[in-house]
Amino acid sequence: MRSASLAHNAQRITHHIIIMKQLQNIYRVVSNDKLCPRFFRLSFDAPELAREVKAGQFIHIRTSDGLEPFFRRPFSVYRAKKQVEIFYEPIGPGTQLLASKKKGDELDVLGPLGNPFTLPSKNIKQVVMIAGGIGVAPFLALSDILKAKKLELILLYGGRTKGHVYPMKEFKENGVKVFVATDDGSVGAKGRVSELFSKITLDSKTTMIYTCGPNPMMAAVQKFCGQHDLHGEAACEEIMACALGACLGCSIPTKSGYKTVCYDGPCFDISEVKFH
Repeated sequence: MRSASLAHNAQRITHHIIIMKQLQNIYRVVSNDKLCPRFFRLSFDAPELAREVKAGQFIHIRTSDGLEPFFRRPFSVYRAKKQVEIFYEPIGPGTQLLASKKKGDELDVLGPLGNPFTLPSKNIKQVVMIAGGIGVAPFLALSDILKAKKLELILLYGGRTKGHVYPMKEFKENGVKVFVATDDGSVGAKGRVSELFSKITLDSKTTMIYTCGPNPMMAAVQKFCGQHDLHGEAACEEIMACALGACLGCSIPTKSGYKTVCYDGPCFDISEVKFH
């Protein structure tokens, strides 16, 4: 059994080594703007990548030309038109280096990677995106696709303080109804994003849930979906090394055993994940 698993993993590694050269490119930074006290948006010129990437997929960026930090950093694609945009919070050395990038600087990018969101079926009338903090990142690209489908689009967003809340103008331009909660009540409702669940129409036949954010938040969304028989998908976030399914460092428990976020995800049926 173990030998079969090792053989499967070796086959997967070989496959990704073959396609890696096709996925890796150098792009130039177009802009790197501070949207609010905590969050930045970086755009780079990559029309060919923008044509390939799907909502929910991610890219892997080398943030330094030196050995520190050694590993690339994964970022959900925030928007993909002619330019590709990422949404991030400078916390560690990698993202702090990224925040220093200027127009014209080069970025070494690997992607698109991972499995995208499954788009809603024809019977769906309401799509609810539930995000915590930086977990809002994959949802603008999703709303870009869904805005033409004449659906009711809702974003429930939870942040720690007003420093984690930005205008979300692009979401509103896509027809998304935005509701905000903050832990300290400095913006919107006071408390967790679960305080906003009352905005959801509880019809399992016509409602689709998408969520991304901290595991405790997604566990609460999973519980809510289970209680009301709502179908949903979760875009999971984990620290990654290879982002190609080789190192298994981003493995998470699911009902079907351990899965890698980078290769098997990052988008999973919300009922399958065992949030830890």
